[in-house]
Amino acid sequence: MLTIRSATLQDLGAITEIYNDAILKTVATFDTEPKTNAEQKSWFGHHGTRYPILVAEEGNIIVGWASLSQWSDRCAYSDTAEASLYVREGYRGRGIGRRLMEAIIKAGGKAGLHTLIGRITEGNETSIHLTESAGFKHIGVMKEVGRKFGKLLDVHLMQYIYKD
Repeated sequence: MLTIRSATLQDLGAITEIYNDAILKTVATFDTEPKTNAEQKSWFGHHGTRYPILVAEEGNIIVGWASLSQWSDRCAYSDTAEASLYVREGYRGRGIGRRLMEAIIKAGGKAGLHTLIGRITEGNETSIHLTESAGFKHIGVMKEVGRKFGKLLDVHLMQYIYKD
């Protein structure tokens, strides 16, 4: 049975493992070097009630995670967060991403956020479909803004606005 819950420091190893796999094998992130435990602990420390991290757990295995992160340190952006979501290889295509997306949107609403931003690399049609089906709107494309695996890549910008 799948459980979605707030992440704890004890989950950080699994979160890092899932993220590092995405760094090495996909264009879902533009990080190019695996993260260390110290780097991830610092990242975790920048989250909390306003910017939560959630995990999906199945049979005592962390199979995915989602987070909201500060979009910008400029005060005018204080009600905007960036949504991120990763599912462990071998567990994709089973609805885990959808459940995480629904939960992280709900958490952002509880935190009093006004809008969420998603950045999705070209070719990741599954993530584009997931964000659209969750209510995100396509707001633009940043052309050739990242280089990974020897290729310049576009990034689709997606936006979710909470309705009052």
